[in-house]
Amino acid sequence: MSVYLTTARNFSASAENRIHSDEIAAQFGFEGALVPGAAVFGHMTHPLVDTLGPDWLAGWQASVRFLKPAYDGDELTVTHEIEGDGHTVRCHARGFLLAELNTHPLAADDEPVAMGSGAPIARRPEIQWDNVNVGEPFPAWTWSPDAVQNAEFGAQVDEDLACYGSGVLHPHGILGTANRTFMRRYVLPAWIHVGSVVKFRRLLRVGDRIEVRTVPKRKWRRKGHEFVDLGIACIVGGEVATEIEHTSIFSIARR
Repeated sequence: MSVYLTTARNFSASAENRIHSDEIAAQFGFEGALVPGAAVFGHMTHPLVDTLGPDWLAGWQASVRFLKPAYDGDELTVTHEIEGDGHTVRCHARGFLLAELNTHPLAADDEPVAMGSGAPIARRPEIQWDNVNVGEPFPAWTWSPDAVQNAEFGAQVDEDLACYGSGVLHPHGILGTANRTFMRRYVLPAWIHVGSVVKFRRLLRVGDRIEVRTVPKRKWRRKGHEFVDLGIACIVGGEVATEIEHTSIFSIARR
């Protein structure tokens, strides 16, 4: 087992999602502002890319669950274990298991799911149970990450692996695409990312023109929370490069 030590940073204190602010997070029973889950994931990918190289971002599936929040300044202990062709990464802080990531190569017969694009919207509505329509695609959008943006993704998780300076898009930025597509569709006052399944099919690089397609796959209620699963495809040159199943609590029960 290898151990990687790093520090969580809340770089989203001024973001629209006010769960990243101390005041609003406290209203929901948290000790302080939550560090974005995509950033915790970014920290957890370090030992995988350090061990497997950028090939991990082209042909592997990763499932991550966030069990406890990370707070700004938390000293993260990231452990990496290998069993056969599977890898398990765990993130601990403050004596708690914060997150667990399991990853393995994609099966040879694993094919991307076709996904359409919805009509443009005039404005973003504030999210509500009744306007989350399962099976109704979001409007597609495109982005082309540059070297400055990729360096920022890396800096936010204290990354030092050389491959990202050579143009490989950081997985923190890749998973962050799921957050951005959600926020492009709705006004989201306070919400929590609780887990994702990411299928890395081909390497994403700085300068790629990435078309992002999104469709809600299901929604449900549990313990006063309202959840949604988003299916997201990042497409480059007509080929699906990355697929994400992104699970969030979009309406948080007050404690």
